[in-house]
Amino acid sequence: MSDIRPFWIVGRAETSADHVDVTNPYDGSVAGVHAVPDEAQVEAAVAAAWAVRGAFAATSAHQRAEALAHVARRLVERTDEVAELITAENGKPILWARAEVGRAASVFRFAAEEARRWSGEVQRLDTDAATAGRTAIVRRFPTGPVLGIAPFNFPLNLVAHKVAPALAVGAPIVVKPAPGTPLSALLLGELLGETDLPAGSWSVLPVGNEVASALVTDPRLPVVSFTGSEGVGLAIQAAVPHKHVTLELGGNAAAVVCPDWSSDADLDWAATRIATFANYQGGQSCVSVQRVLVDRTLWDRLVPLVVAKVEALPVGSPWDEATVVGPLVDERAAVRVETWVDEAVAAGATLLTGGSRDGATYAPTVLADVPADAKVVCEEVFGPVLVLAPVDGVDDAFATVNASRFGLQTGVFTHDLQVAFRAHAELEVGGVVIGDVPSFRADQMPYGGVKASGVGREGVRSAMDDLTYERVLVLTGISL
Repeated sequence: MSDIRPFWIVGRAETSADHVDVTNPYDGSVAGVHAVPDEAQVEAAVAAAWAVRGAFAATSAHQRAEALAHVARRLVERTDEVAELITAENGKPILWARAEVGRAASVFRFAAEEARRWSGEVQRLDTDAATAGRTAIVRRFPTGPVLGIAPFNFPLNLVAHKVAPALAVGAPIVVKPAPGTPLSALLLGELLGETDLPAGSWSVLPVGNEVASALVTDPRLPVVSFTGSEGVGLAIQAAVPHKHVTLELGGNAAAVVCPDWSSDADLDWAATRIATFANYQGGQSCVSVQRVLVDRTLWDRLVPLVVAKVEALPVGSPWDEATVVGPLVDERAAVRVETWVDEAVAAGATLLTGGSRDGATYAPTVLADVPADAKVVCEEVFGPVLVLAPVDGVDDAFATVNASRFGLQTGVFTHDLQVAFRAHAELEVGGVVIGDVPSFRADQMPYGGVKASGVGREGVRSAMDDLTYERVLVLTGISL
């Protein structure tokens, strides 16, 4: 039984009689076996989070920061082991798995730094005669215990984005990893178990989605942080309108190639970045490049470059160091992508490359002439599919970006500073990346979307704000 991974309840490793196998999507091999908490153990985790909320909020910045820094260090020390676990359970090529471990370590390091800076501000109130001698201290305090629901596509880093900000502000967190990829989160629990954080300040519950609804509606978890599909996210929001709910729901990210991005070097850079980041993680990233809006003056030069770069991407075993594109999370996901592409082609789209499936692996695919109402344009493909479309100038490109019901991030390839500032002012998205694809994300920056892409922000400091509320202390008779 020693090879069965425990779960973490109130900071302790526990097991149960119920075990689940986690399999690799590429070859079906068993990545690991974990125990599943029963109803009483889930209740113990939630009750402990509620009970410790005051004591955890009162812990020192030093204690929280040291615990977070410890996790960051341990992730770096165990990079190869953790990366191999990510690849085993998720099918992500080892190249990207190592990058994910590095990012998760950075998230915990940023959180440790922010925990030490978490001080509030002083406001002078003697701005009118009636408020002379008054000063305000404004600090932020945890809204309450957090339920963090994480997806499968970044099984370590997106758990880190739930856990690290919560611990940094002293908010207890109950983590529910994705059922198909819980092993990385359980290993993270092992590292947290090496710290001196208060019992009950964190638990990792690898439970099925059927348990999630009870956790979502539990009044002892007043904050819900969810990353995943639009349908589930909106259902959570509707079920608990009285709670503070943050949602990261993805999108159909666009890259705009403007007419001034016209040198051979410019186009080669754009084609390389577009091809890579339409297909990295198997296209299973919320900001994976899905739509490329190419100025018509550049169309004949850029399209062949993009196709060639896509066809050159190594596809195969996620364990191969050279592989860039591996399988999707399971064969059902690959079948869905295949169906959407076939529907687009049947409706008149031109298949420039790809369009084939082998089990859970779908070939990197490029489409043109796609009807505007096709799913591969309107919805989030979450697979290695790229749609190219010509546009007539910046106005047309920006209008096309904004016509989407999603609004997460957009990349704009331009050297024109005026166009860059226009993009920032006009594009209805949470982030604009100039000179690169929309897939760029630094883990300390605010990250999130508008419209159907969600509400709230990740990025350590932004998430810390989102998990807390302002409380004002007014001092009377104070001279500044």
